[in-house]
Amino acid sequence: MKSLEELFKDYGVRYSTLAKMSEMGFTVNTLVNMTEQELEDLVMVILESCQVQLLVGEKYGIKSAVRAEKKRVDEECERLRLDMFSKAARKRKIDEPAALLAPKEGVAKESHRDDSIILTDTVNSILPLNFKEPLLIGQDSVHLGACGLVSQSDPGSDSEGRKFSKKQQKRRPSMETGEDGEDRPREHPFIVTEPGELARGKKNGLDYLFDLYEQCGRLLQEVQRISKERGEKCPTKVTNQVFRHAKHNGCGYINKPKMRHYVHCYALHCLDTEQSNNLRRLYKERGENVGAWRQACYHPLVAMARENDWDIEGLFTRNEKLRIWYVPTKLRQLCHSEKSRDSE
Repeated sequence: MKSLEELFKDYGVRYSTLAKMSEMGFTVNTLVNMTEQELEDLVMVILESCQVQLLVGEKYGIKSAVRAEKKRVDEECERLRLDMFSKAARKRKIDEPAALLAPKEGVAKESHRDDSIILTDTVNSILPLNFKEPLLIGQDSVHLGACGLVSQSDPGSDSEGRKFSKKQQKRRPSMETGEDGEDRPREHPFIVTEPGELARGKKNGLDYLFDLYEQCGRLLQEVQRISKERGEKCPTKVTNQVFRHAKHNGCGYINKPKMRHYVHCYALHCLDTEQSNNLRRLYKERGENVGAWRQACYHPLVAMARENDWDIEGLFTRNEKLRIWYVPTKLRQLCHSEKSRDSE
């Protein structure tokens, strides 16, 4: 643990000032956990109550030293957390082959069934926590599919193998092109609903999706207020800091991948509510899924950008609710592509 002398060593704070702070009962732990306003109050107390004449450099040196120590402690905690994760990942890599390649020769049928149950639990612990699909266990060989399903095939029955293959394909999440242009598996947590319609079943409707963006706006205001109280730089857009704040406050359902994935749909809802509602009704009548509706939301926005001299950034900036969101990369690319096509 640092002493006051070590904390303020390179910040121009005199020993007499440190002695006075020590007499007042301040320790390194106390100072590091104080806010910017509390540090300002401390300086005023030393000046007025203790009648100590602080140099100009000392006033700023006290604040700078405490701020630097806070940063060092945060970085050390983050490093320890990453070390723990890396050690856990290495241990899991060592344990996985032993669990998946357990010897099966000379084992009775009853014992084999028990082993299958144990293997299922083992693989469940390896797979992501939000994976809802059932794990299928057969009788002979075990292999881990690309979708994370444990499957087994019976070489003595081709028809059963074909049936199993079809079932496995049905369980695969739909592949969708991501913002970076690469295909990645994504299972939509929403269904297409009309305005004011409540979703049924496990998935939520589009009114709920748009309400998440309203919540993000309120969370950003909370982050800005906290940053001002701490004397830190205030974010003007929804960044990772807002998502961390949401998770810390029990709003883990508001996360970066989900919110960035549908932000252009929310943009259409804000810029042209009537057109957005009509598109929702159309795709609801067709029985289309959210992925198809999401792709369709790009085209009206490109048309708006064309009418606005291809200034898609301006459309976002001038809207009160959209100015806190970054323009999606794919939307920029579509606008650039259409602009180049019009100029030919």
